[in-house]
Amino acid sequence: MSMQRIDDYEARRGHLSELSEKELEERFWQLANQIVDPLIDLARTHTTPSIERSVLLRMGLDSLMAKSIVDKALLNGVLEHGAGHCVWRFAVISGLEIPQAAERLARGEGWEKVKGLFGEGKNNA
Repeated sequence: MSMQRIDDYEARRGHLSELSEKELEERFWQLANQIVDPLIDLARTHTTPSIERSVLLRMGLDSLMAKSIVDKALLNGVLEHGAGHCVWRFAVISGLEIPQAAERLARGEGWEKVKGLFGEGKNNA
């Protein structure tokens, strides 16, 4: 026995039929943002060392360096800003390439600058 699909496309799109192409595009982005905004908020407030190591691995760092950076970011109270973000921002303000910035942070250098980028106090270490 085959099921017949009731095609209600025309009825469901009725409220959109009078919109121009530009208005449809604006409506699409409005709805897309409504869906994505809570996910972005969740990502900003929920991370783990494992997630942050994964980000650093995708930036091309090896696992030992990634672990060291994540451990130090946690120790310095900046992990919530993202380990990859810490590396990138430190590279920018130090005039370094990502690998060089990562090496310094993995050795424990530059964390005071990183904390300053995020307005973290010196007593967070």
